[in-house]
Formats: sequence, C-alpha cells, structure tokens
Amino acid sequence: CIRDRVSTQSTWELKFTNSRRVRRQFKMVYVKVVKNSVYFSRFQVKWRRRREGKTNYARRMKLVTQRKNKYATPKYRIVVRVTNRDIIAQIATAKLCGDVIHASAYSHELPIHGATCGLTNYAAAYATGLLVARRMLTKIGLAAKYEGVVKANGEDYLVEPEDNARRPFKAILDTGLHRTTTGAKIFGVLKGCLDGGIDVPHSEKRFPGYSKDRGEVDTEAHRKRIFGVHVADYQKKLQREEPDKYKEDYSQYIKNGIGPGQVEQMWADAHASIRKFPKAKLLSETFKC
Repeated sequence: CIRDRVSTQSTWELKFTNSRRVRRQFKMVYVKVVKNSVYFSRFQVKWRRRREGKTNYARRMKLVTQRKNKYATPKYRIVVRVTNRDIIAQIATAKLCGDVIHASAYSHELPIHGATCGLTNYAAAYATGLLVARRMLTKIGLAAKYEGVVKANGEDYLVEPEDNARRPFKAILDTGLHRTTTGAKIFGVLKGCLDGGIDVPHSEKRFPGYSKDRGEVDTEAHRKRIFGVHVADYQKKLQREEPDKYKEDYSQYIKNGIGPGQVEQMWADAHASIRKFPKAKLLSETFKC
C-alpha cells in the first residue's frame, strides 16, 4: 500500500520551570494512510435512513423496545413530524416488518373543520394533535369515556383512569430529529393529544409560557398560542405600521376573509368540529358544509 511518510525532523521548545531553563525535544510521529484497500474491504455501510440523516437508531431502539414480561404488548408512539407546509401526527407501533400506523392526522385536513389559514403554526399543531387523539379513541371505543379538556384553557392536564372502566389509552411522544426546545410546535401536538384524552407521559417545562424563575407555566400565554391570539396580535401590529407587508404576509387570511378579530373564533370552531366529526375526510361530512 502507499504510505505517506512525514518528516521526523526534531523540533525544540524552551520552557522555564522553577527558574530553570529546560530544553525539551519533540519528534513528530509517523503517520500512514488509514483509508487503504484493507480499510475499504472491511468497511460496513450504515443503514440507509442513517446515511440520509432521517433516523436516530439509538433513540429509536429506546422508544420501541418493549419489556419481555409484557409478552409483545404493543408500545404505542405518537410520531410527530413538522415540514415547511404540513404537520404530521401518527400513532404507530413497531414490528419486525416495519411500523404499523393505527391513526393519523395532518394539518392540511384542518380546512375540512373550518381552519383554512395558518396550517403550520402552534394553533394548527394543537388542532392536529386533538384530531389524531379523537380519531384513535373513537377507533378503540374510548371517545365517550375519555373526552379530555372540551374547552382548551392552556392548563396542564393528566388523563386519570375512571373507576370500573377501561384504562386510558397510553402512548409516548416520538419527536424524531426535531429539537425539543421550549415552545416548539411538536409540544403543541402533545398538548392536543392530552386534551383529546390520550395519556402521554410528559412535563410542562416545554410548553409555551413556562418560566424557569417561577417554575410554572403561564396558562394564559399558552392559551393564546392554542387559539392563535399571538398571530392576531402581530396582524394588528402590521396593519398599523406596515399595511403592505400585512397584505403580502397574510394574503391567505385576506383571501378567506379572516381578519385579526376572527382568528380565535376560527380555531374554537375547528376544535368543536374535530370533536364532533373526528373521522371526517370530506368537507361535506362536517357542519361547515
């Protein structure tokens, strides 16, 4: 094999230690080419989704591994993925053949329930989580027993089992490669699932409005995020200061006739429609037709 030899010429350095001059000699080590034919003959290619940067298999193994004394009981995960134009929420279990999706919801389905604008913000994330939760509970027959929080208030909610009834449906949050920063949209999906009646182990420290100094969540600030009040406030500011920018940034709101004063009501109506028609796939199946 070809070797890259490096000069072994000595270099000298003078250092002063305890008022005495000490001369030390350093020799540069021999370096050879590592990526030779022997290296490539033993190289093991990583899995495709690892090469593409799509899956962290160390984290996935912790999420999908089930205890053996549970005898192959499904371990449900709420898989949340956020793209530039969509928010995806799925309830999945892992099998040898791959993941099995039991229920799914997308933010591009929200116009069916009356939310026609802002389909990638925190309010849309909450509505998407609420939609997938109600769909899953309706599918397994627990929608009537575990309604969750009918009217969102921004407060933390824990699903408690009822007496003489089936236990609540439990799932864990799968955020993928998304950074779990405070106030991220993935936690909007988590909050929607909680209010929808699914038991998800969580901490309130990542919800919008959480303060480290106080050690609690500002529920009013969180409620404003759920109903898109922060979007309406910014719209009002742009209308006063930069009307042209308002027309450019919120053209879809203007096109659908939704002003700053109608944003909160739009999301409230969407939440009510989701609870009434969780399985709706067409506009004709909701009360908006």
